[in-house]
Amino acid sequence: MTSKDRAYLRSLASNIEPIFQIGKGSISDNLIKQVNDALEARELIKITVLETCPLDAKEASIILSNNTNSTVVQVMGRKITLYRRNEKESKINVIV
Repeated sequence: MTSKDRAYLRSLASNIEPIFQIGKGSISDNLIKQVNDALEARELIKITVLETCPLDAKEASIILSNNTNSTVVQVMGRKITLYRRNEKESKINVIV
């Protein structure tokens, strides 16, 4: 992914709200499945890492991206932005 692609995805993500929160339960198989489903439907999602989470946002982003085959677009503070292209019907035109 080029820096222009990443900048474009960050600009799109600025308008969306986080749809998941990672708390003291950390990252479970159920959360990974839900994030996977959300990426399939939306392609670009935001996640909030709460203060009670034993992981920091960067660690959580690496674990989630590895388990969902997605790309970390941005980690800003406690917010994670993930992107995964939908092969069947992509809404966002970015080359990964």
